[in-house]
Amino acid sequence: MPDRHSNASRFKRLLAVGAIDLASGLLPLWLQMNKRILFLLFSVLFVFKSAQGQLSGKEITVLKSDMVKAVENSRLTDSLFSRLDRLPNKTALITGYLGTLEALKAKHAWNPYNKIKYVSRSLKTMKKAIAMDKENMEIRFMRFSIEHFTPSFLGFSKDLDVDRKEIVKHYQNHNFGLADETLVKNVAKFMVECKRCTAEEVKVLKKYY
Repeated sequence: MPDRHSNASRFKRLLAVGAIDLASGLLPLWLQMNKRILFLLFSVLFVFKSAQGQLSGKEITVLKSDMVKAVENSRLTDSLFSRLDRLPNKTALITGYLGTLEALKAKHAWNPYNKIKYVSRSLKTMKKAIAMDKENMEIRFMRFSIEHFTPSFLGFSKDLDVDRKEIVKHYQNHNFGLADETLVKNVAKFMVECKRCTAEEVKVLKKYY
């Protein structure tokens, strides 16, 4: 199967550059997003009615809390993924959430091959979500964040430029949908601090925090 061979090739590359120390059991450095960024990712979706149409207000509150806990809990990550995956007629936002959970599965996996497998699945799911709603800044930001924290030599960070430009465009046009002021500020701050934006883009983003 092409995907299996492709992932196996990336695994060999990881071993070749010494990115994974299997003997000591250390986790690889990639995809270790800090809690502040993960909280931002997990809070971002449920400010929208399209997500609320699939979950009640109480369910959304509980889910947001559980998602933060899932950062350090693999079983909860799997449980939340299964729950959302069972929802019928998934919106673009729910699909994006599933992609983010798959990235968390990569964080929790101890096997290097499984880590690569889950990152690959995550980005395929994010691609599907963006195809469903290309103008959604939050989904773009989730994919940008996942790719930002994944080393470029793995070959997964191919959408950083296009997502960065799309995100900045929302700030240039002051088009944030129903996102609140705190979310707009936090995304802008992350985009500046990630050091991937041009000087002109940074000027635009800094106006919002």
